[in-house]
Amino acid sequence: MNFSFIEITSAFMVLFAIIDILGSIPIILNIKKKNNKIHAFWASFIAFVILVLFLYTGDGVLKLFSVDIQSFAVAGALIIFIYAIEMILDIEIFRNKGPKSSASIIPLSFPLIAGPGSFTTLISLRAEYQIENILTALILNMIFVYFVLKSTDRIEKLFGEAGVYILRKFFGIILLAISVKLFTSNISYLL
Repeated sequence: MNFSFIEITSAFMVLFAIIDILGSIPIILNIKKKNNKIHAFWASFIAFVILVLFLYTGDGVLKLFSVDIQSFAVAGALIIFIYAIEMILDIEIFRNKGPKSSASIIPLSFPLIAGPGSFTTLISLRAEYQIENILTALILNMIFVYFVLKSTDRIEKLFGEAGVYILRKFFGIILLAISVKLFTSNISYLL
């Protein structure tokens, strides 16, 4: 096994920014206000299972459609770019719609935590990092997601509305830089 602190840290930051659980606090609070109970453990666990399945089978799915990982990484860079633009400019391009009865699973586990952005990010990370480092970063992220979901009300009081807004902008800029790096490091392979 090739554990690398640098790869784990980098993958953690990329996944942390794309999952954006802190930026999702307003959405989570809105779900709670509609009298939907959020089960922090199940929401985190189901999202983790979905993401791990995609981490290991996403490559096979790509091969099924004759797409190489570098092409997917470039496409992923473009999606991450769009997510970053959403966060920085306060616009909504991706819309998440689903049944209201199972709020812990839909829309929380999927597609809010484990959604197109995180799927694309996992495949994009596989183009550059060892899988055990990505898996470690994913586990650490899901632990963080669990604690955020468990203490959403306290986090809102701690950071305040302005603090959550600033965090979202900050991670939007980091995502933008990551998308540019992913794009430039994989486009040269394709050209």
